[in-house]
Amino acid sequence: MAAHRREFGFALLPGLITLVLYVIAIAALVFFVNDIVTWATPFAVHWSGPWPDVLRGFLDVLLMVLCLFLAVVTFTALTLALGQPFYEALSEQVDRSQSPGGLLPESKLSVGRLIGDGILLVLRAAAWGIVLFVAGFLPVVGQTVVPVIGLAVTGFFLVQELGGVAMQRRGIDLRRQLRLLRTRRMLVWGFGVPLAIVFLVPFAAIFLMPGAVAGATLLTREVCQDPTPTRR
Repeated sequence: MAAHRREFGFALLPGLITLVLYVIAIAALVFFVNDIVTWATPFAVHWSGPWPDVLRGFLDVLLMVLCLFLAVVTFTALTLALGQPFYEALSEQVDRSQSPGGLLPESKLSVGRLIGDGILLVLRAAAWGIVLFVAGFLPVVGQTVVPVIGLAVTGFFLVQELGGVAMQRRGIDLRRQLRLLRTRRMLVWGFGVPLAIVFLVPFAAIFLMPGAVAGATLLTREVCQDPTPTRR
């Protein structure tokens, strides 16, 4: 991306727009999180001592962690959705630069299939988020093992989302995408987990997104080693 500054500049716009939306949403959550937890735990009103405050404080933290986890996962999806033309052009450019004769794979996936895959991916991410949220209540494990698993899951989904454009260009639907990525788990985690960690840094995702899309395109080429139909 450092060698293609013009494309880098255009690719920053979707991330900036998404960031503004998420900042507004997270600020609203911080403001209302205590009210939400209090509303959801009416049974704690009759408890004695500090236990109602302890429980609600714990749930406040867990709810914020769950929402931040979902934000990391969905930030990429929403940014990719808003910046689809930008990132698709960027991914094509990377693919073309690495292909003999500048040929590109030719996708045969329908628009309906692409929309269905997008919905299915969001449902999968939400299901993982709920499972990890519940597992966070487990003593010791919830504070040690669960965060590590959460990073692994987030990294995996980040790679799928970022490389989805390149895989769809090859006519690979979501189920096959997930199967292919599972065959190279260490490669996927090696790229996705550090990216997920850095994405937790405020504003970092905006500037890293173009490079992440380019890197995921290269990773896709590594994973999809079978020849595919091409077009100029």
